Amino acid sequence: MKIPSWFSSILGGPLPDDGGCIQANGVTLVRSNGVFRAEELASEAQRQTRETFGFKWQKRETYEGTLAATAHSWLLQRYGDVAHAEWLSEYGERPLLLDAGCGAAFSALELWGDALPRLRYVGADISEAVDVARARFAERGLEGAFIQSDLQRLPLAPESIDLIFSEGVLHHCDDTRTALTSVVSYLRPGGRILFYVYKTKGPIREFTDDYIRERLRDVPPEQAWDLLMSLSKLGQALGKLNVEIDVPEDVALLGIPKGRIDLQRFVYWHVFKAFHHPDMNLDELNHVNYDWYTPQNAHRQTPDQVRQWSNALGLVIEREVVEDAGITIIARKDKK
Repeated sequence: MKIPSWFSSILGGPLPDDGGCIQANGVTLVRSNGVFRAEELASEAQRQTRETFGFKWQKRETYEGTLAATAHSWLLQRYGDVAHAEWLSEYGERPLLLDAGCGAAFSALELWGDALPRLRYVGADISEAVDVARARFAERGLEGAFIQSDLQRLPLAPESIDLIFSEGVLHHCDDTRTALTSVVSYLRPGGRILFYVYKTKGPIREFTDDYIRERLRDVPPEQAWDLLMSLSKLGQALGKLNVEIDVPEDVALLGIPKGRIDLQRFVYWHVFKAFHHPDMNLDELNHVNYDWYTPQNAHRQTPDQVRQWSNALGLVIEREVVEDAGITIIARKDKK
C-alpha cells in the first residue's frame, strides 16, 4: 500500500524512505513499514493502554464478523449517515479526516465506508493497531496515511484538519478534557468533530468497573483476556435465561430506574458489565468486555461536563445522543 502523495504536505516536507526520519510540527517521526511512528509515545498509564489495544486489535477474528455488523448499526444510530451528510460538501472535493485513535480503523470503516474513497484519511493511534488499520485499508483498496503517536502530541499543524473522528478514544487518555482540547486544536474553524466518550454509571457499576480494572492492572494482555472469559460466559448464561424483572420504583440511592428490564441487562447496567448479544460467539463477547475492563485509563463523564468542555472550546453541538453507555457528539468549531 503506497503512502498517499498528499501526506507530504500534511507533514510539511518530503517523505523519507523506510527507516528514515522526518521532523513534523515539533515531533520526530520514523517511517517503518509504511507507518510514521513518534519516537516518544506515552505516559506510563498510556503505555499500558497501548499494549492493551495493540493486543486486542490483532485478534481480528473477534471483531470482523457479527460484532462489525452490530457496531455498524449502533454507529449509524448515534452519528447518523455521515458518509452522505450534506455538510461534507463544505470541505471541498477531498476533505481531510483525522481518525484520532483509529485502532484497527474498525469504527471508521463501518461509519464512513462509502465516503472514504473521497476523503484524505489519516489514522492515528498510540498502539501498533495502526498496522492492522493500514492492512485493512489495503485489503479494501482504500487510500490512507497512518501515524503511531500519542493523540496529545500529533505531528499536525494547528487548525489544519477539516474533520476529526474519535470514537471511544478520548476517555482512554490521561485526562479526557485535556485530550479533547488537544485534538480540537488541530481542527480548522468551521471544521467538525465527531466523538464518543463514556458516561458515568450508577455507583455499583462504577465501583465494580474500577475494582476489576485494578485487579487487571499488572496482568499481561493475554492473561487478562483469559481471566475475563469467565465473566463473558456468565453474561452469556444470563442472556440465555430470557428472564425479566420488574423494579417497582426508582432506587434513587443506586441510580436504578423503575420498570421492567431483562435480568442480564439489569446486571449489565447496574452491577457489572458482562456483555451479551444472542448472535455473537464467546470470543466476540469477550472482545467487548476486554475493551471495557483492561485499559487503566477509562474515564467516565457526565453530559453536562461534555457540554461545558465543548462550549469552552468554541464547539457548537449539532447532534448529541446520550445513552446509558456514553455520550455521542457532532460539533462544529466556531469560525473566528
